[in-house]
Amino acid sequence: MSLTDFLHGVETVVVDSGPRPIQTVRSSVIGLIGTAPEANEVAFPLDFPVLVNRRQAAAMIGKTGTLPQAIDAIYDQGGALIVVIRVADAEQENAQLSKVIGGVDAETGAFTGVHVLRAAEAECGVAPMIFIAPGFTHQRPIGVSGHTVTAQGNGYTHAEVTFTGGGVGAVLPSATVILTNGKVTGLDFTSLGYGIVSPVTAQISGDGVGAAISIQTGASANPVVGELKQLADAMKAHIIADGPATTDSAAFSYRNDHGTRRVYIVDPKVSGWSVKTNTYAIEPASPRVAGLIARVDNVSGFWESPSNKEVYGMGGISRPIDYAYGDKNSRANILNENQIATFIRDDGWYLWGNRTCSADEKFAFLSVSRTADMIDISIAKAHRWAVDRSITKNYLDDVTASVKAYMRQLKTKGAILGGDCWVDPEFNTEADITQGHVTFSYDFTPPYPAERVTFRSHLVSDYIRNLFA
Repeated sequence: MSLTDFLHGVETVVVDSGPRPIQTVRSSVIGLIGTAPEANEVAFPLDFPVLVNRRQAAAMIGKTGTLPQAIDAIYDQGGALIVVIRVADAEQENAQLSKVIGGVDAETGAFTGVHVLRAAEAECGVAPMIFIAPGFTHQRPIGVSGHTVTAQGNGYTHAEVTFTGGGVGAVLPSATVILTNGKVTGLDFTSLGYGIVSPVTAQISGDGVGAAISIQTGASANPVVGELKQLADAMKAHIIADGPATTDSAAFSYRNDHGTRRVYIVDPKVSGWSVKTNTYAIEPASPRVAGLIARVDNVSGFWESPSNKEVYGMGGISRPIDYAYGDKNSRANILNENQIATFIRDDGWYLWGNRTCSADEKFAFLSVSRTADMIDISIAKAHRWAVDRSITKNYLDDVTASVKAYMRQLKTKGAILGGDCWVDPEFNTEADITQGHVTFSYDFTPPYPAERVTFRSHLVSDYIRNLFA
């Protein structure tokens, strides 16, 4: 509109400025990956995300495979949105893990396995924030545990490594060669492989000569969890990983495979009622924990810890976990001390444990990590309107006002203790603005769970005088 245009009459000018409301994204959508050989192919096609919002929507999933029992366990906890990804069934475990991991179909270019989670928002309208693959995250398959350069060789300007051996069904590792001054000084592994049952040999090829490397194998990190980590980072989601459910030592080894806030380990397995066998059956715990998180989110909010909340539908656990108030040496406390959540029985079965596998103490608590994610995603999604607008004083004020209002709303709900938003001149120089780059800064403080409550007991004689008052 130009004010110099001639008009004899009345016109309306729409002023499209001012702050916009920010809506928090759904925090408890569950991404579930598994098998269901008897599923209806139309209702649940292979390697395609299907949104399930209630038990009835999963009626055609069948009764075999890992998906039916997992869906039942989730809905035992209450209502939830589940993005179900069905992968093909395989007889051999290594082949099954590969189908769950998936990738990109060479012929169609479509995602397969866990990577279908990337397409969930486009196909289902919601983005999963909790990842589970029950039955496929507890293993620590044999893979590469180390390597030794036995001869560095010389004259290399480029080199490649080829792996052979490993046995039938093994998935061999992949790596790039590290060169220093024409010599081979090591390997940078992009995958450690898994399912290895015989020695693995590394062959160096290139324009140099004389390099040789020996490969050591041993129990390695779960490949499904390893594949999910990159997706969890990109989608700001969390993986509920089932521990080995065998011994404390095995659980500790499993825990040491991970150092990210994106992984939350639960151990051991639990028992739930099976409609197939008409009795209690041992099953992975991750579906019940995921369903519990969804229930807590819906009832209390995403900022509330799922720990010390009753898990519905549990008949017991697969190995004894002792717990006593104030006992630092109980098995439950030792597992929690090592960032492994477990279950205790005290007027019902309760999830017990707050901590992720984060190497950064700032994100040690699951509820804190999820709160930070929800705020970051919600603010980013709500400001697409701000892209490509003219950078003016009113524009800066509108965006900061939107975020400030959102922080006030979260504080009122108890989701944060406080928060603010501002424009920092240090990050908005003339050079930045002329390149169309504007930066807004915000901060917030999430509430922390009262993981340790201490009562200081004093035995005194002061109140004896009351006897004679």
